Amino acid sequence: MNFELFIAKRIIGNKTYKSSVSAPIIKIGIAAIAIGIIVMLIAIATGLGLQQKIRDKVVAFNGHIEITNFDTNASDESQVPISIKQDFYPEFNNVEGVKHIQGVATKFAVIRTETEFEGIVVKGVGADYNWDYFEEFLVDGRVPDFSGKRNEEILISNYLANRLGFNVGDKFQTLFPDNLNKIPRIINYEIVGIYNSGFQELDEKFCIADLRHIQRLNKWDADQIGSFEVFISDFSDLDEVSSQVYQETGSFFNATPITRKFYTVFEWIKIFDSNTNIIIAIMIIVAGINMITTLLVLILERTNMIGVLKALGSSDWTIRKVFLYNASYLIGLGLLWGNLIGLGLLFAQKYFKLFPLNPDTYYVSEAPVYISWDYILFLNIGTFIACLLMLLIPSIIISKISPVKAIRFD
Repeated sequence: MNFELFIAKRIIGNKTYKSSVSAPIIKIGIAAIAIGIIVMLIAIATGLGLQQKIRDKVVAFNGHIEITNFDTNASDESQVPISIKQDFYPEFNNVEGVKHIQGVATKFAVIRTETEFEGIVVKGVGADYNWDYFEEFLVDGRVPDFSGKRNEEILISNYLANRLGFNVGDKFQTLFPDNLNKIPRIINYEIVGIYNSGFQELDEKFCIADLRHIQRLNKWDADQIGSFEVFISDFSDLDEVSSQVYQETGSFFNATPITRKFYTVFEWIKIFDSNTNIIIAIMIIVAGINMITTLLVLILERTNMIGVLKALGSSDWTIRKVFLYNASYLIGLGLLWGNLIGLGLLFAQKYFKLFPLNPDTYYVSEAPVYISWDYILFLNIGTFIACLLMLLIPSIIISKISPVKAIRFD
């Protein structure tokens, strides 16, 4: 049997251990570990959750990579058409990691009601459009169906519906002005669905309608679109895949990753990583300091025992291992309680949405959480090792204790 572990178990199992002078200090040390792991779990889960939610909302409107003509400016309106007769469409087989590609076009328009005018961008999509993201955002009705004949179905945002008093089934006039000298052309759209992404910057202007209307208004051929939207399997590979897509599309096209098009948004969410790292570092330091204090109190309380063990021939490292085993038990206890409470709060937030957020500031209406056993395991192991390493230095004090003085210590 491991001698050091045996002694440590006897100390932990001793009833006087739980009612000793060090008991309150031990409880504080355990609480510090528990609180630290709770805060770290929440920081990581909400930070990653917020990043993913905001990223998914932006991707829903633009794809991961946008392929446009080099002659196109930064306007939200498609200006220079692209033929869909490309080697990379409808399947982008030359680049690994590309999941889907679709053709779209956008055009400025004005919604006219009896009392209101509202400027919007109509995004024309076709039968190849991936509705997965918008089905998640859908709050009423259904997504349009453009697989058959050209129709006037349209999907609008909840923001616009509330602003203009629209409901599913309503019809409204949409004016498409070409220039000031011509009468704008009119399309009467019927609302079949209402979505809410929570990203007001995009919700306030984008409506989804039939691509063939945009082609007709722009006098384009049936095989011409405004741009291609490319979706990839793994967002972490975006830069690499974007570079490969750029190489494969030829010299006439530009491939822009979503992180460049919405540079400000993605730079903002990167700050979460820095904040999370700072929180983790602070929590580990605080927990480590509390455990150092706890260990020193335990050593002081067991000075007589240290003297006896030294007198019986135990080495300093053997005695240090006894207290490190003891401290490991306390760290493990703190991690257990911290994980139970922390994960409980995270699952409660995930399924019951307990904590709302201001969507104008955070682009989401409630605090999103991302729970993965990978980072949970890494966080627990990292915290345990970090705290244990911090305890190696104060445990050196054991080597300074004289057996004679220790046995006489009271």
